Amino acid sequence: MTPHIQVRNLNAWYNGHQALKDINIEIPKQQITVIMGPSGCGKTTLLKTFNRFLELTEGARLAGDVLVDGQNIYERDVDVTEVRKLVGLLAQRPSPLPMSIYDNVVYGMRIHRTKKERRDYKNAVRHYLELAGLWDEVGERLHHPAVTLSVGQQQRLCLARGLAIEPEIILADEPTSALDPISSQHIEHKLLELKSQYTTVIVTHTLRQAKRLADYVIFMYMGEVVESGSSHDVFENPREARTRAYLQGVF
Repeated sequence: MTPHIQVRNLNAWYNGHQALKDINIEIPKQQITVIMGPSGCGKTTLLKTFNRFLELTEGARLAGDVLVDGQNIYERDVDVTEVRKLVGLLAQRPSPLPMSIYDNVVYGMRIHRTKKERRDYKNAVRHYLELAGLWDEVGERLHHPAVTLSVGQQQRLCLARGLAIEPEIILADEPTSALDPISSQHIEHKLLELKSQYTTVIVTHTLRQAKRLADYVIFMYMGEVVESGSSHDVFENPREARTRAYLQGVF
């Protein structure tokens, strides 16, 4: 396993309450890693440490190291903007910007100045909408407001917007929990198709989704990593009693 993200002795607190306890894990490159566990066990908190979103939460404090490509992203001289460009986030609920479909996709490209010519933007919009599986549905109405799309389409638009800034890593925080079954299936299929190009980390509390998507699994409980390993090992032959209990639906 080639690690893309390495977490060492990571602890996190919210207003004095410890949410993460001595986390030591590695996230494999160009695979889908699923972080699973019951609600309130620290899954989203851990995910937010990978792109430094946790520090945006008032009262949050963190100790330990998170390395991306061997670089500790919490060192003082690290550019946070570059970290968040490298590590994109697909949130639980779609959040299209109050502008057109086209402008949503090019928004990040303009900020990071990844394209120079207008023609480059036009080609890129089509490319990333195709990657997100949305082009065939919106290609004829790119200048319509993004909020006119269905919720499922909005989530795929947010995926396209995130891919447009050319990240190496996609973080997805329960990305289908607000979607209908058909839209959820679209997002899952896209994440599976994209895993050969991106390292993907997904938070879910849905065991069936974890089994469908995961190459690698991290099981968390009460702020701790109880067990991690390949999806086959964790699902078919878990080492820890708490993992077995969770898989059996005890909690």
